[in-house]
Amino acid sequence: MNESDHQNGGHCMRTPRSITEVPYIPQTPPAGLASLYMLCKRIYPDQCNPLQATTVIKFWLGGPDPLDYISMYNNPGDRMIGIPPHWHYISFGLSDLHGDNRVHNTTNGSDGPSGFGFELTFRLLKDSSETSPPTWPARLMQSLAKYVFKTGNTLYAGDHVSWHCGLDGSESRLQHMLMGEDPQLQVTVTPHGSVRFVQIVGACLEELQTVQRWNGPGVLQILKRHSVTGGPWLITNMRRGESMFDVDPSVHDEITEGIKTEGSNLCGISAHCSWEELNNRCDKSLVYKSVEHSMNNLRIINNSRAPNEDLEETDGNSNYKSCELSELNQGQFIENVHITFNLEAGLLLPFVLKGRIRHGRHFTFKALTGDATITFVASAVSGSLVSEEKPFVAQGSWLQVLVSNSFLDSMESSLKFLNEPVMEPLPKTVNWPDKNLTITINPDKL
Repeated sequence: MNESDHQNGGHCMRTPRSITEVPYIPQTPPAGLASLYMLCKRIYPDQCNPLQATTVIKFWLGGPDPLDYISMYNNPGDRMIGIPPHWHYISFGLSDLHGDNRVHNTTNGSDGPSGFGFELTFRLLKDSSETSPPTWPARLMQSLAKYVFKTGNTLYAGDHVSWHCGLDGSESRLQHMLMGEDPQLQVTVTPHGSVRFVQIVGACLEELQTVQRWNGPGVLQILKRHSVTGGPWLITNMRRGESMFDVDPSVHDEITEGIKTEGSNLCGISAHCSWEELNNRCDKSLVYKSVEHSMNNLRIINNSRAPNEDLEETDGNSNYKSCELSELNQGQFIENVHITFNLEAGLLLPFVLKGRIRHGRHFTFKALTGDATITFVASAVSGSLVSEEKPFVAQGSWLQVLVSNSFLDSMESSLKFLNEPVMEPLPKTVNWPDKNLTITINPDKL
């Protein structure tokens, strides 16, 4: 998200604008906030005044940070069930705290989600020498909240965030995030709607890649098996040097079988990508036409479920809201197309074909910069624009590409060089003349 850039391929987190530590705040908090406070009080009855991070200038007054408060609790753990002492961070602001439109549109009472429908939590292993919680997780949570406010993309358990930097700014191996369910904070109903609690879990590169190739819930269950990788409550230890594969090499076979039988439930990512219509003139030279259309009706989310899906899958495994159906009949047939990815996005292509297309699903790449969006679609996917007669169809800046069963083997074979490590020089262009499709893989940094 850069803010969105860190979602899939961003840079190290910079020091954000000031966050101030304060004692527990309002004496008469608004209804939404009061409901969440009461929930926390039931878990921490002896910590009515936890250390709290708050923004200097509130978001609705023009401040940069959307989370009003982040409480930091001292959780003693439970040695009997393998839960070590840790710091427990809880955000307030992604849900509707006020109910008066100052931040979120008001909801219809408790019938729907409150604000974005969730808050973030984070559990950090406590060092025996620590007497107060580190504050860097508050900055991390603010960065994630900015991404949600900027894009409208909500987070669910099973999602992942590609961060490419130690979560605490160090050289830690944990440079990415998975999203789980908080083990103590259950869904709660406030006067302004329901609130879920999505727990941030530190992950290393190998674990992130496994989520992308298989699924988030499966990886989270593996991490829970061993205290080293988080244990039952998925507590992050920034000094962890072992991946789940180092701890238990047998999970390689488990995951390979899972990919084979279940495929991947990752339906889309933000990435460095673009597409162009490719025309052949009489002199056979190639002319690239830029695509300059808005994406006002397009919403891509990086999770395995969302309401009101338009590209319906036969197994209901992975959903996202794409375009309004009323707009879909505006699709334009594209005869010849050239698609470009950077290496990080390109490395996912073999797994898109194996884990998604072969299982009758779709996968979307949404450009981090610009409006380009590319969805690869299997023949079995209903509700798409493409067909055997029209395998490339654009709706504005959104391109759908049909990968038919007859083309799948050929495409997988041509993209074998993307199996890590990539030894071929980049950029590299692969062309399928009979399919009028060209794909170029660029190095991550040009």
